[in-house]
Amino acid sequence: MEPGTTLTFLLLLGLLLLFLLLPRRGGTPAPLPPGPPALPLLGNLLQISPFHTLQSLLKLSHTYGPVFRVFLGSRPVLVLKGSAVREALVDNAEAFAGRGRMPTIEKTFRGHGVVFSNGDRWRQLRRFSLTVLRDFGMGRKSLEGRIQEEAQMLLQELRKTQGKPFDPTYHMSSAVSNIICSIVFGNRFDYQDQEFLELLQMMNESFREISSTWSQVYDMAESLLQSLPGPHQRIPKLLGKMREFIARRVQSNAQSLEPEQPRDFIDCFLLQMEKEKDNPSSEFTMENLELTTLNLFFAGTETVSSTLRYGFLMLMKYPEVQEKVYEEIEKVIGPHRPPTIEDRPRMPYTDAVIHEIQRRADLIPMNVPHRVTRDIIFHGYFIPKDTDVYPLLSSVLHDPASFKHPNTFDPSNFLDESGRFRRNEAFVPFSAGKRVCLGEGLARMEIFLFLTTILQNLQLQPLVPPAQLPTDPLESGFGNIPPRYQLCMLAR
Repeated sequence: MEPGTTLTFLLLLGLLLLFLLLPRRGGTPAPLPPGPPALPLLGNLLQISPFHTLQSLLKLSHTYGPVFRVFLGSRPVLVLKGSAVREALVDNAEAFAGRGRMPTIEKTFRGHGVVFSNGDRWRQLRRFSLTVLRDFGMGRKSLEGRIQEEAQMLLQELRKTQGKPFDPTYHMSSAVSNIICSIVFGNRFDYQDQEFLELLQMMNESFREISSTWSQVYDMAESLLQSLPGPHQRIPKLLGKMREFIARRVQSNAQSLEPEQPRDFIDCFLLQMEKEKDNPSSEFTMENLELTTLNLFFAGTETVSSTLRYGFLMLMKYPEVQEKVYEEIEKVIGPHRPPTIEDRPRMPYTDAVIHEIQRRADLIPMNVPHRVTRDIIFHGYFIPKDTDVYPLLSSVLHDPASFKHPNTFDPSNFLDESGRFRRNEAFVPFSAGKRVCLGEGLARMEIFLFLTTILQNLQLQPLVPPAQLPTDPLESGFGNIPPRYQLCMLAR
């Protein structure tokens, strides 16, 4: 062998041996996200107060950054703050499109229904639900007319108070719920219908229970508490009674179904079940029908009605804002014609006020939990498949980099220097990405039409000086529950 060839051979052999002797990096291609040390079984219960879950997570972000990991019991959860929320849900939409666990409601849903399902089940149910909602008018003139009619019926009910103090909770729940009821059940309910009022009461109670301190404790210590008595046992009972009502409606629809003339969401689902009865991979089952209907009924009622109740509170606390909205209504719509969606672009101040109400209501502050659908490197960290994710929507809605006055109620957060409405990517009350709220278009239409119809005709009057009005949530956990209050509505 030539000297040059020998030298080359020895060099290559040495490099090979060096490669074989070097320590290998096993497992993850990048480090796991940072986070506080966790205890066995309890996880980070000592660092995360169930009384102030969101505030605890925001405080931890000051130490560990906008992407960090905590343990709820033995369950690892990725927490996202600020701009990292949009980077995950929008820029990496498919990877963050899973639905994470909510132990307090798992006994009811068990991974079924459009909101709490995953994988192909979720894709089938979401695609179908969006199609049916659009077929029944979501985002169209036909549904706008239905909301306008309901707004006039609500106005009649509010006038019956004759300027006397009352709690607006069930007035607003009834009106808002009647819109989604007309889609899923094919009819509206009278405001005095006892069965309807009982349903709304159960819905209100379950939303409050899911958002209570005890539910936050249960989410963090499920393995220790699941067999013990406590408030967490009430949630499945409340949701179960609501599901029983839906099951009765499904049976009634099945007995009178006319395939050529579907009346509502339930009819359409029943027809799809029949169409796919021989398909073994079909997700159109009775369980998914009942639980998807419960998803739509619950979300389509509680979110908008809570937002409107919070809006009334803010408009009474800032009477100058209420008066300015009324002046814009007078100028653009006048005193007699019902408001329409076409009025909204010509009412920049009202539009800004509505956006600010939603931003400050911060209704689902930690979002509905997400889940990572595949291994992913995010912000330089390795996030394993099936990791639950808390994208903190509240941190986006109160981001000082996006809003001039993030911690006060100020419509100018959505207005430019000329008073024109200004859109903002940080406005995410409906979440973002693949799991964005199914009914966003419907909710936006409802909030505008209900609010402008009421303010066109009635003045909101508090029972105490505006500065004394409560603004802290009744409960703050999964949801921010508006405080209970009374008001008077006086004729204009």
